[in-house]
Amino acid sequence: MPTALVTGAAGFTGKYVVDALTRRGYRALGIGLGSPPGSDCITCDLTDKADTQKSLRGVTPDVVVHLAALAFVGEGDPENFYRVNVFGTTNLLEALAEGDRTPSRILIASSANVYGNISGRELSEDICPAPVNHYAASKLAMEHMVRTWFDRLPIVMTRPFNYTGPGQDERFVVPKIVNHFKRRASSIQLGDTTVERDFSDVEDLVEAYMRLLESDARSEVVNICSGKTVSVADIVAEMNTIAGYEITVETQQQLLRKNDISRLVGSNRKLRNLTGFVPSTPIQQTLQRMYAK
Repeated sequence: MPTALVTGAAGFTGKYVVDALTRRGYRALGIGLGSPPGSDCITCDLTDKADTQKSLRGVTPDVVVHLAALAFVGEGDPENFYRVNVFGTTNLLEALAEGDRTPSRILIASSANVYGNISGRELSEDICPAPVNHYAASKLAMEHMVRTWFDRLPIVMTRPFNYTGPGQDERFVVPKIVNHFKRRASSIQLGDTTVERDFSDVEDLVEAYMRLLESDARSEVVNICSGKTVSVADIVAEMNTIAGYEITVETQQQLLRKNDISRLVGSNRKLRNLTGFVPSTPIQQTLQRMYAK
């Protein structure tokens, strides 16, 4: 049975990845400070170089999926973004390079937030990134560091646009909206509801990851996106229909981000060319799954 090493296995995306890898015949081996039920796990602090090297000594994964990251843009301590997203990734790659066997593929999740506030156009991988917050800046710094390993390790780096699904933390806007409807709340406090995002279903995202692991892609940066946008107001309207009542939206100044990106939509042509697959689950279907859970 081939082994897949998964960082961030206990997270929202990680649980779906572990399930997908298991269904494909892999033994999913988590590494980090937690693991989902039923999975193997190496307890390790990836931000600690010595601990990472010690923990991976003798471990020979066939593939690696690196998801571990600080992903919530509203994180209070900006230094944490760089500590986790940049140095945690560096420590992992150094430990893998020192291993007895090189994995056949290493998939590293970056973020479409690196593009910044470029409105009115479909974002392809060749557009110059211009991050506008510490989360995105840390991801771009990570990308630059990862590129220095392209000639030594079989890496494919992904830039997921927004995605959601059952189990996502309520700090993120879509599960926050859905859970308010599940509680039959009469009102909800939101920031700017006009912002538009390219949302994919988490299961589509993970399928794209699996296809890239199985592809010949190497030394590539690949968008994971649907190529379509939906606004926060549209999501509220869809949930009004699904739940059968209208919620009152209250705009809160403290939820308005100074450097928020007004519209973020990606090109998935490269993903399609490499894998023959692109995310296509309608947002209405995703919302219905989340509401039913």
